[in-house]
Amino acid sequence: MAVVEDTREQFIRQDGKDKVTGLGRYTADLARTGMLQARFRYSDHAHARVLRIDTSAAKALPGVFAVLTQDDVPDVRYGGFVEDRTLFAKDVVRFEGEVVAAVAALTQEIADRAVELIEVEYEPLPAIADPEQALAPGAPLIHEGWAGYGGNEDVVREGNDCSHSSIRKGDVDAALASADEVVKERYVADMSHAVPIEPRAIVAEWQGDKVTVWTSTQVPFIARSGVATTLQMPEADVRVVVPHLGGGFGGKCEFHFEAHVAALARAARRPVRLVFTRREEFVAPDHRREGQVLELETGVMKDGTIVARRARLVLDNGAYAADAPFFPQLAAMMAVGPYRVPHVSVDAHLAYTNTTPSGSVRAPTAPQSCWGLELHMDAVAERIGLDPVEFRRRNIVHPGDETATKQVLETIAAAESLERAVEMIGYGRELPPDEAIGVACGWWPTFALPSGAHVKLHGDGSGTIVTGAQECGTGSVMALPLLAAEVLGMRPQQFTVVYQDTDAGPWDAGASGSQTTTNNGRAVVEAAIDVRNQLLELAEEVLEAARADLELVDGRVRVKGSPSTGVDITELAEKAAGDKLLLGRGSGSPPASPDCDISGCTGRLGSESFLAPTFMTHAVRCKVDRATGVVRVLEVAAAHDSGRVLNPVGANGQVEGGVAMGIGMALSEGSQLSDDGRQLNPYLLDYKLQTAADVPEIRVEWVGEPDPTAGPNGAKAVAEPPCVPTPGAVGNAIAKVAGRVRCLPMTPMRVWEAMQR
Repeated sequence: MAVVEDTREQFIRQDGKDKVTGLGRYTADLARTGMLQARFRYSDHAHARVLRIDTSAAKALPGVFAVLTQDDVPDVRYGGFVEDRTLFAKDVVRFEGEVVAAVAALTQEIADRAVELIEVEYEPLPAIADPEQALAPGAPLIHEGWAGYGGNEDVVREGNDCSHSSIRKGDVDAALASADEVVKERYVADMSHAVPIEPRAIVAEWQGDKVTVWTSTQVPFIARSGVATTLQMPEADVRVVVPHLGGGFGGKCEFHFEAHVAALARAARRPVRLVFTRREEFVAPDHRREGQVLELETGVMKDGTIVARRARLVLDNGAYAADAPFFPQLAAMMAVGPYRVPHVSVDAHLAYTNTTPSGSVRAPTAPQSCWGLELHMDAVAERIGLDPVEFRRRNIVHPGDETATKQVLETIAAAESLERAVEMIGYGRELPPDEAIGVACGWWPTFALPSGAHVKLHGDGSGTIVTGAQECGTGSVMALPLLAAEVLGMRPQQFTVVYQDTDAGPWDAGASGSQTTTNNGRAVVEAAIDVRNQLLELAEEVLEAARADLELVDGRVRVKGSPSTGVDITELAEKAAGDKLLLGRGSGSPPASPDCDISGCTGRLGSESFLAPTFMTHAVRCKVDRATGVVRVLEVAAAHDSGRVLNPVGANGQVEGGVAMGIGMALSEGSQLSDDGRQLNPYLLDYKLQTAADVPEIRVEWVGEPDPTAGPNGAKAVAEPPCVPTPGAVGNAIAKVAGRVRCLPMTPMRVWEAMQR
């Protein structure tokens, strides 16, 4: 059974009251004296050569203060893994949301008019929207100069193949030849989006040679580095501040448009604000969920034992790499899944296309890969006449088993999650003919990244945590006061948190990778221990007792075994105030990755092994309307192995939100594309999100034990895993009523077509 923290004393999150009362100020709410409004001029083509840009009419429009193109900023290529882009289009545009020019004007209306006045002459080039076509021999190159791009030397790339990863284990050909049955299938997932309700917004203001950027980003330190790199200035001269952040789901990771707005503000000599429209939020940012093609081949024995798997995956990168080049490695691991497979051969490719670039949307590659794999698992079970749950029982990993890269798994509860989920849903009970229960298992790593924090105590005994950690609605920073309070014998309500300001907190990777509690939590604990040692040193003198005999409990340092003999932390803080500050610091050094064997792998970018992996099983009951193909999810049971659960209310909320997002991916969320890569449904009227009215009853339970290789107190990832198995569970429920739907999302039309087959 999972270890869950005592929640008898709940505390209100620091940003909660302002958010629910409407007092909270988001980036779009900010106003600076003399502030101008920004607007971008986007490409007229998905792929074309830029022959001429004429901004003279826009510059002459009254009320326009600045018009910029690539000629007005440093000629710098940038990118997290592959340096394949510039701030503005240079010579070639490669997708419909490419920024060709930018305008800053007195009003939004003037800025809109100025953008229309910018003349751009193009020579159209062949556009490719299909990633498989992009990888075909002789396909036109999206980046003709790809070989000259700098970047991470471990990225394996060639032509339109932006990144290639493979896994090799055993002898797949021989194993497949010896299998009793071999099942081959193909699945296709459409691209989709993070769709945070808050649109992207940025405000920039200069003071001399220094710029402050207020932005709705999940990764302010990465944004700071991006501004400094592209505008050729020291990082110390760039301050990035994040006001309240209205969601992100990965869509606001990476460096996006902060430098564009900063450059406009410098040219205009005034503060500048940019607020995206909903359409821009769909087409312009380089973070949407990658489309994916999965070809799976599994060899199985009659007793249900998997002996081999071969897989080929093609991921749609879009026009620029951003942080996507490590996705093929993640997708390759997901194609094997949380199962024992002795012989493995997986190849995963990331293809440049003339579409909006992809990026790390919540659990990148995992929901699509898991969806295809879990439907495939049911198909294999069906081939050998075995119940799908029993088939999973016979193959799911246990402690001591090894992964496809020969990592030995230790503190895991994958099998327990399977048993608990099917028990909660009542698997096997009799249901109406239009209802069915589907089951899917998944896994996800805990990312180990550097982080830092300071903890200080004030003269009144209250405390402040200063951190680089971010909060995008997950509640992740709620864990930090809990951790500091536990170390110092205080109450979490006694701590405030200073965060989301690069000039205040130490470096942090941001709200991505489900890593805040794991990494920044480790730093906060280390800083709190530093303060505790200082308190104990002061208490030794006051109480005339050895440090080994002292403990911190309920706001006091007291002698063990003698609760009445002690001193309040407040008194010690007052004593320290006249001499020194009670200030601790922690670096949160990340643990080493687990041992594995990657001798047969290519594209080694850090995900060869999974540190403290989270395992989860979702069981879903669905109803299918046979006349229309409309699917209604009626009930969800989610069992998660996330180690020690520090904040059950927040953790349960993460699972509920992730399940809702997974249902959206399963049934309705997908971008429709024209032949040349333009999005046909970049509006919320046409891109259907799940609402409160659509979300069913969701029951959440936690299994497993604290993982000593993970975060504080053995906590593992919580935020991303919940959306991983949900589409697969929904798909398997649909298949029992309507037949297997091999395209994601499984829209009414696709479900209806499956029934006709």
